[in-house]
This record gives sequence, structure tokens and C-alpha cells, in this order.
Amino acid sequence: MKAYFIPFWIRLTIVISVVCIAVGGVLAAYRLYMRPTVLTLAVGSLDGESSRIASLLAGHIAASATASVHIKVISENDILNAANDFREGKADLAVVRADTENLPTARTVALVARAAAVVVTPPGSDATRFRELAGKTIGVIGADVNGALVKALATEYDTPRLGIAFKNIPMNEARQAIAASEVAALLMVLPIARKYIAYIDRIFHNDAGVAPNILAINGAEAIANTERAFNTFVVPQGSLQGSPPIPPDNRITLATNVYLVARESLDPDLVANLTREIMIAKRDLAVEQPALAQIVAPELDSAAYIPVHPGAAEYYNNTQRDWLDKYANWIFLLPIVFGIGATTFAATWKFLEFENDSFQETLMTANYHLPRKIRSASSETELQRIEEEIDALLHAHLTHARPGKDSDSSILLLHAAAQRLDNLIHHQRSRIAANSPM
Repeated sequence: MKAYFIPFWIRLTIVISVVCIAVGGVLAAYRLYMRPTVLTLAVGSLDGESSRIASLLAGHIAASATASVHIKVISENDILNAANDFREGKADLAVVRADTENLPTARTVALVARAAAVVVTPPGSDATRFRELAGKTIGVIGADVNGALVKALATEYDTPRLGIAFKNIPMNEARQAIAASEVAALLMVLPIARKYIAYIDRIFHNDAGVAPNILAINGAEAIANTERAFNTFVVPQGSLQGSPPIPPDNRITLATNVYLVARESLDPDLVANLTREIMIAKRDLAVEQPALAQIVAPELDSAAYIPVHPGAAEYYNNTQRDWLDKYANWIFLLPIVFGIGATTFAATWKFLEFENDSFQETLMTANYHLPRKIRSASSETELQRIEEEIDALLHAHLTHARPGKDSDSSILLLHAAAQRLDNLIHHQRSRIAANSPM
């Protein structure tokens, strides 16, 4: 069906509807593109402090009007459950320790904290080194989380030969286990902060005010050389305060890093934006929450135990793609898109034209087809039918005509053709009348 058979108001309605749908689609796509991406973060600790800090961080990022990524926190009972959520695909991000096993898709975003392994004996103990606990039981706070550490110690010191046993002790039962002499020492992995050292004081508190002692792990360097998840750490003299200072000298031990990790498959630009928002939040909240001041860049070299995420590396190395690099393909395609748009506009304009090719057909009929029919007419009846056909043809064209220079010239040509047809009809009518019998 040709366009001029469709009423103008229908064609205009179609065009307006298509334009509205296109504009609506563009606006919906823009809104979807600008909507912040929500990433889930699994975090856990024995005291719930990590979850509280993560929620504070997530809330600060969500309050930013320019943040392109938001964080949804999943709180777990301990750091191992958080790692399991990440491993099972329930979380996009997680706070994990470097000694957490079986995380092949994890890539570091930030170094959140360092956690030191401390072996603490009750007040009055004469032991100063880990080996001196031969024949005794060590209580492990969070044995499931610290499984890799216990295994490393057992291998380095050959604890079965020394008669050293390890026993899982829940945090809330630690003081009771020490008081009942169920264990001779406690093994804990704690963030290096005054708040967590205070936990040790509370567990071993006694009326005499004598502080506990921290043992040296002299095999720490050998363990760190074998197990890359660990590194050496020195507990400074007087960390537990007291007089005389406790410990009385520096004690070597093990430490492991606590990382914020992201899935390797996450878009680098998304992770780079996430890293930027975290560092901005750290700057803004450092006074209110000093623990956030420990957040720093992770190891960026290729030899890191857990590789850095490419997006985080871009942020730390200041190599994020600029606007031109990111949208170079779109810029290249823009002329093509404009060309398609121009073609579409031209087709739409043609669709809305009134005449299309109707005038050419009308003129062809008036100048070539009708004159033949008029000359071959043999009666008045046939001439009347031809006149009615001419009237219908003129009416159809004039009905769809619109004001304008082109339309005016078309009407003049059609008027000249109509006059010629009228003259032919008059001449043919005279011939028929002359040939009719009197």
C-alpha cells in the first residue's frame, strides 16, 4: 500500500509514536547506565567489629551522589564463613586473610589490615619461646580459621614429637579454659591494634595485676619462607604494658595480611571506581574510625601471593583509561549512527509527503490513457462515464494536495491537462452527434 492511501493523521501518529518509543528507550538506557552497580561484600569476625566497619564504609559510599558503585554487606560469624560465601559465588567481594585456602578467582583490591599470631601464656609462666611448650596443650581461638597457621607450626616444630597438642577454644570460653588449666597457652591471630591487645589483658586478668607473657616463634622466618601467606612480625617490647614491660624484649612471631578481594571476572573499570570510593571514604572517616587508616594499596607486583585486580592496579598506578580511550569505538561509530539517522529521517519525511508519486500517475492518465478512451468513445453514455472518471481523478488529487509552491505548479499542469481532455470530449461529442442519423 502506498503512503498517500494512508490518512495523514494516521501517518503522523505512527511517526510520533516511533519517536516517543525511541526517546523513551534512550532515556531508560541512560538511567540504567547511570544507576550505581551494587556489589555484595561478605565480611565476618569473631567480635563483629569488621562487619560494623564495613557497614559504615558502605553507608558513606551510598551517601555520595557521584558514586557509581554501592556495597551491600553480608555479615558472617567469622572470616572463614565470609571466604566461603565468596567461594560459593554468594558475594562479589570479601574480606579474607591471605592464608585462606582455595580462592583461585580472588584478586586483591586493598590491604585492609595485618593480623599477628600471638602465643600467650598465663601470668607466672616462665616460657619465652614456642618450643618450651613441649608436652602441653595450646588452645586455639578459632581453630577452623587458623587451620593453615596450626599446620605450619606443626610442620616447622614437629609438634607430635614435642608432645604439643592443639585444642579448639571458643572466644567466650578462653578465660575459663586458662583458669581451669585446660590449656597452657592460647594461640590467637589478632589485628595489630591496641583494642585487640586489650582482649588479651581481659582474658588473663588477675587480682595481682600480673600481665601474661607473649612467646617468641623463632621458626617464624623459616615458616614465612615456606608459606607465602605468612610473613614475620616483631611484637614490640612492652606491648602489654606493665612494669616491668611485657614482653621484656621484642618477640618475633608470624603475621598474615587481611585483604579486600574481588572476583577476577569483575569489570576493571567497576573495580577501579570501587577502589576510588573506598579510598575517599577512608580519608573522610579516618578520624571517626581509626581502623580505616590501615587500608592501603596491596602488593602490585606480579609476584604477589594474591594477584591484584587489574582495575585496582589501574587506580593505584594512575593508569585508568580516560574518556577518549574508553569511548573511542563509540566516537568511531558516531558518523555511521548519524548517517543511519539521516536516512531514517529522509524516509520518514517521504512517508509524510502528501503527493508521493500520485501526481505523476494522475498526469500520465490525463495525457495518455484518457485521450485514447475519449477518441474511441462511440456514444454519449461512454463520454459521460469518462467525464465522471476525470472528475474522480481531479477530486482525488485535489483532496490530498497541500499548499505550497510545488503543489501550485502541479495543479496548473493538471488544470491544463483537464482543459485538453474537456476539448477532446467536446470534439468527440460533436463527431458522434454529426454521425448520428437524423
